[in-house]
Amino acid sequence: MISTAISVGSSANLPTDASNCFFSICNLVFVVGNSLPPSGGEKHFVFSPPNRRGLPWLKQSGNHSGVSIMTLDLGTQTGWALLSRDGSIASGSESFKPGRFEGGGMRYLRFKRWLTEVKQCAGGIDTVFMEEVRRHAGVDAAHAYGGFLATLTAWCEHHNIPYQGVPVGTIKKHATGKGNASKDEMIASVQFRGYAPVDDNEADALALLHWALEHGGAR
Repeated sequence: MISTAISVGSSANLPTDASNCFFSICNLVFVVGNSLPPSGGEKHFVFSPPNRRGLPWLKQSGNHSGVSIMTLDLGTQTGWALLSRDGSIASGSESFKPGRFEGGGMRYLRFKRWLTEVKQCAGGIDTVFMEEVRRHAGVDAAHAYGGFLATLTAWCEHHNIPYQGVPVGTIKKHATGKGNASKDEMIASVQFRGYAPVDDNEADALALLHWALEHGGAR
């Protein structure tokens, strides 16, 4: 079993015996609220008490159509966000850094296994959106992105899950009004919505989730 570090919802709202399936995902950090945060910066309830491990019990909100959406900022440090079918939102930043004694393809196998575990614990994923990156800082980053993108799209095809790439500039403009927004500006934009991303990768995935809800035909 892979080790897990989680920040989850208020213990007053959590059952005492959450499903054991929730303890197999690695290094996930969740932000869970009692409803989908609306656009425009309205206040969103975020619970993050310490000292609990495993995936959170996703709280029933009763105001969502029942579609599960996953968004990804692909890379060695992959940011992700997940809207569950009950309307709850979880997000985090997952490392797929190659191990010292691993072959070059092992991180893609770990990524594929992680996707499957998330799908199983979420009760299914209906749609996937990913950042579409066309310019990279270097050759290694470009190769890594291509590997994660190929793994993701093949996984989606295997599970019959629709997927769509969204240009980085489109996501940034939707989140901040600027197509060339900095990492700090992206983090600030999702913090304004009530989230507490651990890094810019998680912030980008959350911003993409809100783009998908408004423009991606997910509703």
